[in-house]
Amino acid sequence: MSGHSKWATTKRHKAVVDAKRGKIFSVISKELTLTARNGGGDPEFNPRLRTLIIKAKAANMPADNIERAIKKGTGELPGVEYLELLYEGYGPGGIGIIVEVTTDNKNRAASEVRSTFSKHGGNLATPGAVQHFFTRQGQFLIAADKTNEDQLMEIAIESGGEDVINNDDHFEVRCPLADFDNLSSALESAGIQPDSAELAYIPGSVTPIADKDTVQKLLRLTNLLDELDDVQNVFDNSEIDPSLLDD
Repeated sequence: MSGHSKWATTKRHKAVVDAKRGKIFSVISKELTLTARNGGGDPEFNPRLRTLIIKAKAANMPADNIERAIKKGTGELPGVEYLELLYEGYGPGGIGIIVEVTTDNKNRAASEVRSTFSKHGGNLATPGAVQHFFTRQGQFLIAADKTNEDQLMEIAIESGGEDVINNDDHFEVRCPLADFDNLSSALESAGIQPDSAELAYIPGSVTPIADKDTVQKLLRLTNLLDELDDVQNVFDNSEIDPSLLDD
């Protein structure tokens, strides 16, 4: 999701982590498997895997689950074949939405995503209709009490970061996809653990929403999409007035 919305979503996820632990473990497990499949199972030589292991441990994912997910990716253990899919659509207020899916059943995933859009004020779009409004970048969200802007700027300059955005209660650091692993390793070396580290879809421009009813409908749709078992991530191009967000 866009700036404030993404940070608010991250904090909400932390607040309900116990209630949704099964979903969180499933998401991380798939990420671990795919990352190990694409870059190898040794975190020393696969920085993205190392970042995910830190994320898994922060969510209190059991070590056995982490190891099993990695071994499925390397082929040491049998596992399902995951497909990575992208769905695009529009939500309340005409907000563009991108949904990242990792699934072993394409038909199920498509049906669930389409149904969630249609039942909650949105609709799926044709491939490419929404994606061109976004740029694929590395994105790190870091609580302000973990570091300071000068330190992040120094790390970003040395490790390929393009932008450090100060949002008062948190920082957002962006980088090209090719520099994600370098920046992730640099943050780790500095002892800074991001609250969120991902390859994200960043909107080139945002659409302000100043109507509370539209905000509530949009958040309900994006939250329900995010809760689907096959959904890994949800991004949108909204800019929500913070006063309209419930604490």
